[in-house]
Amino acid sequence: MSFSTLGLSPVLLATLIDQNFTIPTPIQQAAIPAIINKKDVLGIAKTGSGKTAGYVLPILMNLQENPGVKNRHANVLVLVPTRELAEQVKDVFKTFSKALPQPVKTLAVYGGVSINPQMMALQGVNVLVATPGRLLELVDSNSVHLSSIETLVLDEADKMLNLGFQEEVNKIIALLPQTRQNILFSATLSNDLQHIHQVLLHEPLIIKIEVEEESLTLINQVAYIVSEEKKGPFLRYLINHHEMKQVLIFASSVHQVDAIVNKLRKNNIDARAIHSRKSQGARTDTLSLFKSGKLRVLVATDLMARGIDIDALPFVINYELPRSPKDYVHRIGRTGRAETTGEAIALVSPNELHHFEVIQKKMGIQVELKVVEH
Repeated sequence: MSFSTLGLSPVLLATLIDQNFTIPTPIQQAAIPAIINKKDVLGIAKTGSGKTAGYVLPILMNLQENPGVKNRHANVLVLVPTRELAEQVKDVFKTFSKALPQPVKTLAVYGGVSINPQMMALQGVNVLVATPGRLLELVDSNSVHLSSIETLVLDEADKMLNLGFQEEVNKIIALLPQTRQNILFSATLSNDLQHIHQVLLHEPLIIKIEVEEESLTLINQVAYIVSEEKKGPFLRYLINHHEMKQVLIFASSVHQVDAIVNKLRKNNIDARAIHSRKSQGARTDTLSLFKSGKLRVLVATDLMARGIDIDALPFVINYELPRSPKDYVHRIGRTGRAETTGEAIALVSPNELHHFEVIQKKMGIQVELKVVEH
């Protein structure tokens, strides 16, 4: 199947070719025609499966039919959990809308930066990409009105609800017109998501793209049983012994992320942290350095890693195991992409062994276990 069969305009098809998009992914094949036809959609697919383009392209198609916008009344609202994802989504909209005959103005708004420039930039916006807290601040100041929203997108809805945005999302939904198109995209289908799906979506097309086993076959997995106090020294040994030039390390808390980075830097290993307490400027700079290969080690929480997409990332290390087996698959799925093999290493303390057995069972893969003696 090609993009030309999905109902997209010649201008968008030409832009896809310019951007080296050749064959639509399964989520794109299913979502694009449904969204063009104004259906509600619930899409469940892992990060990196093309979800963003899967809703951006048909939304731009629909905006070409009705591009008019009252000042400070956007047509489309995309809610996201992080600043990084807001910028990423905005960039995709801008990339695909450049050549359109009807101009489309896209703006990303989020906290952590001054609100005043965002207030001024809201004039004439068609597509507003926002984190919930900052959006409510802008609504309270009468800088933007949501009464003209025709399409609502919740991107990474699972993470948004897990992070406690439910109350803010409910407030935002109450401000929207009752008649609108609703689109939910998520990497997992949690109980919270089931609830909001039932409340929000009207006769939706449900698209569930299972994580295929072959998507893990490019990942060489190994786990080391190591005590908590030895994890730090053993991590440094692994980085140096394997001469890792680009490695993403996951930890479960902001405090642990900072502690790992401090220890690595004290041992002359170039490392930076990315988490919610870093300024937007610092987060953007760190991501840019890591993606370009100029930063050797990036240590992240699960949420912050949602904006990290690197085709040939060679190493992922789980310093701590996530609570959810799905999150473990999501973490290691950052490597072994674009037909390039990758290494996924887990540091498992003795009290995490049972949980790691559960993770392996859910993956359907037996991971080689090695005991660290010294």
